[in-house]
Amino acid sequence: MLEINVVQKIALWALPLLFAITLHEAARGFAAYKLGDSTPRQEGRLTINPLNHIDLIGTLVVPLLLIALGSPFLFGWAKPMPINWRHFKQPKRDLALVAIAGLLANVGMVFFWLLILTLGVMTYSMSTAMSFLVYTGKIGITINIILMLINLLPILPLAGGHIVFALLPPRLAEKFARLEPYAFLIILVIFAAGILHYIFAPILSFVDIFLHWWLNSVIAPLIT
Repeated sequence: MLEINVVQKIALWALPLLFAITLHEAARGFAAYKLGDSTPRQEGRLTINPLNHIDLIGTLVVPLLLIALGSPFLFGWAKPMPINWRHFKQPKRDLALVAIAGLLANVGMVFFWLLILTLGVMTYSMSTAMSFLVYTGKIGITINIILMLINLLPILPLAGGHIVFALLPPRLAEKFARLEPYAFLIILVIFAAGILHYIFAPILSFVDIFLHWWLNSVIAPLIT
């Protein structure tokens, strides 16, 4: 495949990134609705329409700036999903289930983009235009895995934070929740310190190894 410039890179990353963030939030809203909170529906957020979830800074400016700067990791967010935990029967448990629903949406998209990548490789010789599928498939897999890993950090309001909050006894959970106002600062420090590199790099290396095995040992024999 040919080298791509910054503009092409942004164009290729835009669609997978947009849907990774959008579907993550839509899944959270749908789960909250099913668990008894009608707020996401009332606010018009039970949709996969990206326009209903886009945050100008978090969904567009920050991720695309990181892409343009060649950052090895991405970070972004959508508009906060309006969820009222008071409508849940078991708030701690249900907030954790809502968080898990968002993660499962990203898991589903990993498999979707793996299918796109596979189709791109299988049809690549037919048209160079199929290289678009190869690029976006690999990017889609990478984005969703990175977003899952970031969301698994044990920091409120991230999914990992909600899961930890649900597992802690009431007194510790209350103390843990007091850290939420400092979440953005904590995440910035983690990024700036390069801690995520040591956590994520081995996982992303494993993903590359798996994709290499999948394409060369499983798919290649089917098209030769």
